[in-house]
Amino acid sequence: MNKYISECIGTFALVFCGTGTIIVNEQYGANLGLFGIASAFGLIVCAMIYIFGSFSGAHINPSVTIALAVGKLISKKKALFYIIAQLTGAFLASGVLTCIFSKNTTLGATIPSGDLLLSFVLEFILTFFLMLTILGVTSKKEYSSVAGLIIGLVVTGIILMAGPISGGAFNPARSLAPAFFSGNMSAIWIYITAPTLGAILAMLTWKGLNKIN
Repeated sequence: MNKYISECIGTFALVFCGTGTIIVNEQYGANLGLFGIASAFGLIVCAMIYIFGSFSGAHINPSVTIALAVGKLISKKKALFYIIAQLTGAFLASGVLTCIFSKNTTLGATIPSGDLLLSFVLEFILTFFLMLTILGVTSKKEYSSVAGLIIGLVVTGIILMAGPISGGAFNPARSLAPAFFSGNMSAIWIYITAPTLGAILAMLTWKGLNKIN
């Protein structure tokens, strides 16, 4: 049970702090800019990995969990409960933010700026590299002390690239919850399918590379 509680709390923290930063920046003119928002997401991901990594692996992302299930690194049953926990945490976070910032119209939702295909491609490719990073740094014990830092930095970096175009989500739970509460659901399919397909491709690539070795 502690695994599922960890995933719920971890995803709550990601959505609450990450999208909360976007809301505060918009509503109070915090002038954080893209770098500030990307850093907020990267730092909270880093923290959650160090806090909950030993309990659940700190997936805090349905796409990561699905990819691990495809790679048979986690059972399908456990993956299902992980995803339920992650979505529960995300929706609780966005629900709380809705109560706190009731006048905000987007609640930090990821909304494509312009071409939908470009947003899809960015979410797909950058999640591919994020998942490869996760697999790479968690596959060797000598990287365990820096895994959270490396993954957090990669999250920050890919948000800096994709943020102005797709919003830089790479996580269905992070996108679905604020989209639901704010009513910005028109492009949600991008943020569910692209990260998931990108993560699965990364898993298949990782498996292939290890077979070659």
